[in-house]
Amino acid sequence: MQLRGISYTATHAAFVLGVVVVLAACSSAEGSDARAPAQAARQATPGAQACTATTRLIPSCGAWWGIAPEVFTGAPVEEALHGAESRMGATADVLHVYHRGSELFPTEAEIRLARDPAKPRLLMINWKPSFDHTWAEIADGALDARIDRLAGYLRRTFPERFFLTIHHEPENDVDGASGSGMQAADYAAMYRHVVLRLRAGGVKNAVTVMTYMGAPNWAAKSWFEDLYPGDDVVDWVAMDPYADDRVQDFDGLVNKTRKEYAQWPGFYRWMQARFPGKPVMVAEWGVFERPLDRSFKRAFFESVRRQIKRYPQIKALLYFDSPQAPRGDTSFDVGSGADKAFSELALDPYFRATRVPRP
Repeated sequence: MQLRGISYTATHAAFVLGVVVVLAACSSAEGSDARAPAQAARQATPGAQACTATTRLIPSCGAWWGIAPEVFTGAPVEEALHGAESRMGATADVLHVYHRGSELFPTEAEIRLARDPAKPRLLMINWKPSFDHTWAEIADGALDARIDRLAGYLRRTFPERFFLTIHHEPENDVDGASGSGMQAADYAAMYRHVVLRLRAGGVKNAVTVMTYMGAPNWAAKSWFEDLYPGDDVVDWVAMDPYADDRVQDFDGLVNKTRKEYAQWPGFYRWMQARFPGKPVMVAEWGVFERPLDRSFKRAFFESVRRQIKRYPQIKALLYFDSPQAPRGDTSFDVGSGADKAFSELALDPYFRATRVPRP
């Protein structure tokens, strides 16, 4: 089966080239001093002063460590983050939060966490602008007043740089019917409209992220390539993979394949070929509890620590921590030895190389 817009042969060739050039490509447009992987690894020590972040928040060494803390527990965001950080014994570089509709963001609590003088954090804000309007309607201006109101709020309250993803994981919301307003091209038009409208409203500090589900079955759809809004409105690309029963380690997580989609090379490989100059974020990842293998989470976290350096284009790794995730428990400290392995991962020098810029 030929996947639209890309073949395995092309992907494999680009993959080989991408490994060599990715760090330079990610940062050259920013005027950054990105280093080759070997040099970055040598400098990836706690407090390393040589490692910096570009204006698009691309770390020149290692990767950001982030978390969506205690999701679906009902805990307020400050309580949830402090609880998660206490449990893992490390501070998060990036706090992943979710907003929808007419909500204004970041909230006062989120701003306090971002501006913590002892432990500043970057915000990854995940916004679904509406559940009542189609993508086509939003692209045609149906929510312009809402977008303008948000732009004014951001100008007044939060000048710091932050990550912004708009309607993440759109694949399973696509309706291919003509006139549905929810076709893949409608998504791309909606995303472009929201970003350009925010920019026109004075929001210059949003680092935009396009977030895919990261699953082979969606990548095989004929409309998959039509989702992409364009390089001018997308700063980072992201995936949201989870370790289900098909996945055994980090390699399998970021490069999921299935025999029924034989030409699909895996999401990371596809991203290297499709977006060689953009940083990759794993915006959500989680490991489900396996009742028959209580040591699985420990072994999986250990695999991340061993394998992360094989993926230099991944510049941020954000865990989805929830005891009530839709398909299982992704709490990082449930299971035999999971808590210790996760803490060691969170404290690994690879994730401590670049300090979060202070407000």
